[in-house]
Amino acid sequence: MFAVQAASSKEHECWMREALRAAREARERDEVPIGTCIVIGDQVAIAGNRTRTDCDPTAHAEIVALREAARKVGNYRLADAVVYSTIEPCAMCAGALIQARVRLLVYGATDEKAGAVESHFGICDAPHLNHRVEVLKGVLDSECRELMQQFFLARRG
Repeated sequence: MFAVQAASSKEHECWMREALRAAREARERDEVPIGTCIVIGDQVAIAGNRTRTDCDPTAHAEIVALREAARKVGNYRLADAVVYSTIEPCAMCAGALIQARVRLLVYGATDEKAGAVESHFGICDAPHLNHRVEVLKGVLDSECRELMQQFFLARRG
C-alpha cells in the first residue's frame, strides 16, 4: 500500500510521470496540457484536461481524476489520496481537493497566474476551511513547466 510518510522522491517522480503522460495526451486533443494522477492504496485514477473535449468548464484534469477516483473507491471522501498534478491547481480544483479531504497534493510547476494553492489564495491551508491538504511542490518542475510553455508558444506562434 502506498504510504505518504514512506513515499520517496523516486515514488513521487514515478507518479508525476503518469500525470505528465496524461498531460501529453490532453495536448494531443488540443487541450491545455495538464495531467493528474491520484493514488489511493492500490487504486489509481489518471486524467488530463477535458474542457474542450467534453465542452465542460469544470473538466479540469484534477476534477476528472477526482471523479474517477471516487467511483473506484466508492466514496466521495478520498482521505487517503495522494494527488499528483503537473501544475499548481486553480481555485476550483484546490477547493475540490478540500471537499474530497485529500491528504497530500504533489504538484510540478507553479502557476503564477491562476494557481490557488500557494501562488494565490492558499486554499489548501486556509484556516477558515474545515480541512487542510499537505502540499509538496516542485516534483519534475522543469518538465511540467516546459510542457505548458511549449503548448502556449505553439498556439501564439
